[in-house]
Amino acid sequence: MRSLWIVMIMLTMFGFSAAANEIYINQVGDSLDLDIVQDGQDNQFGDSTTDASLTGNDMTFSITQTGSYNDIAAVINGNSYTGTWAFTGDYNTVALTCDSTGTNCENITLNITTTGDTNDYTFAIGGTADADGSTIAFTVTGDNNIVDTTVDGKSVALSVTVDNSASLATTSANSDEGNKITINSSGNGDTVGNAVTLDITGGGSTYDVTQSGIYDNTVDATFNGDSQDVDITQSD
Repeated sequence: MRSLWIVMIMLTMFGFSAAANEIYINQVGDSLDLDIVQDGQDNQFGDSTTDASLTGNDMTFSITQTGSYNDIAAVINGNSYTGTWAFTGDYNTVALTCDSTGTNCENITLNITTTGDTNDYTFAIGGTADADGSTIAFTVTGDNNIVDTTVDGKSVALSVTVDNSASLATTSANSDEGNKITINSSGNGDTVGNAVTLDITGGGSTYDVTQSGIYDNTVDATFNGDSQDVDITQSD
């Protein structure tokens, strides 16, 4: 019943939109199962002034956007979250904050895929080392894409695959050429450890990976081409 109610709200919002599909949700409650599909351009799921806010445990939320100039600004708070985010198009902006209070998003399974150019992704997951035992994967195919990711937690498995093979980057001072990746797994690795896998072909580069805590932190990285500046720090 909860999922049906959300769909009805979405349809109502679509009906009053003048320019594009615009969705603004303020959801509170456990066991949410929400799927959103947007096709076209200038679509919004939340925006810079009114986030889409989802609060509750045992949450499943997936979104598919096809088109250009789309915008997502979402805030998720809940102990367990599973999501699949799929994007096809150019000039899209995606911002996700998972755990804005520092007490949630303890167990996350999140897969993000995109095919397109000049997209900007900002993900902040686990505010105060809360992302415990999470599995997060980014796959970005295209040029001039920027990925800015902060994962603050322990026993985190995170992989980033980026294809910027057509890049002619000569500088990355402003990250205009894509490939800005920041990863911070600051909690204890425990017996499982924090694991980061990076496979990046080209672009303006700049990768910062910081891991902390005890036991078995690993980075598996393959880089190829353009203006790279890589800083990796691990402590035990």
